[in-house]
Amino acid sequence: MKQFLAFIKKEFYHVFRDRRTLLIMFGLPIVQIILFGFALTSEVKNITLKVIDNSRDVSSQQLINKIKSSSYFIVDDSSVDYNDLEKAFKKGTIRCALVFPAHFGDDLQHGGKAQLQILTDGSDPNTAKTVVNYLTAIVTAWQQEINAGQPFPYTIVPEARMLYNEEDNGSLNFIPGVITLILMIVCTALTSVSVVREKELGTMEILLVSPFKPLMVLIAKAVPYLILSIADFILILILSVYVLDVEIRGNILLLFLESTLFIITCLSLGLMISNVTNSQQTALLLSMMGMMIPTIIFTGFIFPLENMPLPFQFISNLIPSRWYFLIIKAVMLKGLGFSYVWKETLVLLGMTIILLGVALKNFKTRLS
Repeated sequence: MKQFLAFIKKEFYHVFRDRRTLLIMFGLPIVQIILFGFALTSEVKNITLKVIDNSRDVSSQQLINKIKSSSYFIVDDSSVDYNDLEKAFKKGTIRCALVFPAHFGDDLQHGGKAQLQILTDGSDPNTAKTVVNYLTAIVTAWQQEINAGQPFPYTIVPEARMLYNEEDNGSLNFIPGVITLILMIVCTALTSVSVVREKELGTMEILLVSPFKPLMVLIAKAVPYLILSIADFILILILSVYVLDVEIRGNILLLFLESTLFIITCLSLGLMISNVTNSQQTALLLSMMGMMIPTIIFTGFIFPLENMPLPFQFISNLIPSRWYFLIIKAVMLKGLGFSYVWKETLVLLGMTIILLGVALKNFKTRLS
């Protein structure tokens, strides 16, 4: 045990002496969680809205003021010709336009019906649909205000409620995925160079002639990164709660244990990569770039897995981050217990055992 602790101490020295490792371990997660936490959001805000008011009556002005009071649009109601709208869309100066027809107020008051034209930039269909929904909701709310106390036949007023996100915080949809992405890349990248670095530095001979068994060597190399990765996760969690206003609804201990299991899975994957490669550049390329794209695509926090073809859905089951994302979303956001995530936990545990077995099998005790 003394030899084992001495080996772990030696690995800690390696980590603390390497500034690049410390930068990847603590600098990269802080930048990613802050950058992705504020940049990745499903909300659409500050959209430039060009208004062409051909009516210029009380009703149109009331609706324009209603739109201005929202945080979604920056209203530009300066006079412009209708034919110049296409030029503005082509230049990208506006992304949405609202056109009031002549006699808008008269049609609404006397005919009981009026029309509006909404023009959006369809080159970004998701944003365009969101903008149309926002404008439709604002118009509906304004119509209900002006018709207060006047019953309409067959009026249906839907009342929506967002479960697990009552405050409509856009960060909640992406923070669990960002945490998954950070842990997957950082933990895998750091351990992926642990063994191959010994080969490049020529110190592998010392490890091979030591009384350590291959399993003990792998465990000793993983323990320092496990401890530092847990500290990294705690730091990420603190930033998520106090900087991005993400409320942890579930059990903290369960979230900590599940995250520790996922960290061990990532470390096992990194050890496997380190044992099957012969250079640090190759190991980093496989661990960082090779795992970043599958994590982003097949985890489900950006692109819905249900919309993918069945072969891609099958491939997603082989990505460890997909299962951890389901766990952290269920525990962190929904407040669910272990009885709801035990299947995903078993999958991660099975992957960890398989990855450690492959890493151990590929650990060469003889140098070629």
